Amino acid sequence: MALALGIVGLMNVQYVLHEEKIYVLEVNPRASRTVPFLSKVTGVPLVKLATEAMLGRSLTSQGYTRRLLAPPPYTAVKAPVFSFEKLGRVDVFLGPEMKSTGEVLGLDADRDAAIYKAIVAAGGSVPEKGTILATLADKDKEEGIRLLRSFAELGYRVLATAGTAEALKRAGIAAERVFKLGEGHPDVLDVIKDGKVDLVLNTPTRGKIPERNGFQMRRAAVEFGVPCLTSLDTAAALIRVMRAHRRGGKTEVASLQDYLKCLHGTPPPQR
Repeated sequence: MALALGIVGLMNVQYVLHEEKIYVLEVNPRASRTVPFLSKVTGVPLVKLATEAMLGRSLTSQGYTRRLLAPPPYTAVKAPVFSFEKLGRVDVFLGPEMKSTGEVLGLDADRDAAIYKAIVAAGGSVPEKGTILATLADKDKEEGIRLLRSFAELGYRVLATAGTAEALKRAGIAAERVFKLGEGHPDVLDVIKDGKVDLVLNTPTRGKIPERNGFQMRRAAVEFGVPCLTSLDTAAALIRVMRAHRRGGKTEVASLQDYLKCLHGTPPPQR
């Protein structure tokens, strides 16, 4: 694409993967917020290299080749920071529009430990036990039920609205039914406001109407400080982190410079 468009320097591409097919949404001849992240975790001054390239200098003359960098012996995780608690009536469900107000970095030789560090750095928490409130869109029930089974195996008590509770029952997973708004009490807002929930898993249906059950539940989770997951991928990552902690994994802290030394043959900081 860069050659076809005649771009020299940095290029930002927005991709979408849908049903095993890749779509390009847009291509911009500029840097993105990922560039400083990549420079920081690789030690490669990407902006400087790109600027010199735009001025006519080749990568070879700058001491680099056209080959990809070798994978480092550590994982770097970039996580968004949100300020939903300060933004009333804003849905926590993410889409194409920008909602994050910052970003953090998690580094570790172990992938799950790096994810854990990123979650904590972003102001989140990893509740290793407690109660999860779940309500899944029909399209997410098959995968979501598998994840809820994992939460139950980790010792979580599962609360669910009618459709999700019925799906859990058919799968042989114990769950207590909680009413949706307008069905009776205690409803989803009651259990959140009363401090009976430690984690919310809600995959929304289409639309973000403020009066909808899911919207109000997600907002209540934010306002009462309960972690709220709207992505099954994030839930799966959280389960991996919990399991790693259960196995006795320790989280060690090392400087960025210590990790960068690994690129020159020094062993990575040990956990």
